[in-house]
Amino acid sequence: MEQLPEEKWDIEIRPGNNLLDLKLKDVWHYRDLLVLLVKRDFVSFYKQTLLGPLWFFIQPVFTTLIFTFVFGNLAGISTDGLPQPLFYMAGITTWNYFADCLNKTSTVFKDNASLFGKVYFPRLIMPLSIVASNLVRFGVQLLLFIIMVGYYFMAGANFGPNWHILLFPVLVVLMACLGLGFGMIISAMTTKYRDLAFLVTFGVQLLMYATTVIYPLSTAIEKYPAYAWVIEYNPMTPIIETFRYGFLGKGSFSWERLGYCAGITFLVTITGILIFNKVEKTFVDTV
Repeated sequence: MEQLPEEKWDIEIRPGNNLLDLKLKDVWHYRDLLVLLVKRDFVSFYKQTLLGPLWFFIQPVFTTLIFTFVFGNLAGISTDGLPQPLFYMAGITTWNYFADCLNKTSTVFKDNASLFGKVYFPRLIMPLSIVASNLVRFGVQLLLFIIMVGYYFMAGANFGPNWHILLFPVLVVLMACLGLGFGMIISAMTTKYRDLAFLVTFGVQLLMYATTVIYPLSTAIEKYPAYAWVIEYNPMTPIIETFRYGFLGKGSFSWERLGYCAGITFLVTITGILIFNKVEKTFVDTV
């Protein structure tokens, strides 16, 4: 009996997948869509603005000036001997990327409900595109930070980079995965509780004060030892401290803290993907 050739289909309808199936193969298959979504996010966000991409520079510059005046001059908070604008710019650059990934990913179901209900594609593509598009903004702000480093270095400020700067790609991955994981967990919850999105925006702003964006870890441990553990166990703290230590040579670096951050990030990311994939099957009925 002659064997018929195997037929290939564009879409296959299969029974429900295992909970541990992360669908990463489907995401790779739709990688072209990921690139298109990244371009769409970048163009649409600044399409009707007067200054366009200049906002990438304006926001961190004004935030740095305000932090320098309020926390550096009025409050007199230590910056580990670093120039105040440089110290705050380092924290703002890293924190903004994490916060943007978390905030925008946390509403991905609500913001794209109409699109999700019309056409099939791996839903994980959407939060991944948010994380990738935010890399453009992060890159521009990082360039501004490097220009500021060069300026103060030429002015004779007492600081200098060291070999820990090689950990920078690892820090970017940790920030992206941490924001992605927490954002997907919250996004799954906002399908039923819409007001949670407002709480997240407010909560992320407060969470910044529990990291070392506006003060060094050494100051928190010295002046507030009873509460310093909250800051130490914040997974963003080792990232910010390592970033400062690598680029500026000041701060507190610890392999143990960085390893703890990597472990928490891995757990949060896997949990977020699993919850996201589970909720995306039925979220259209609740959004």
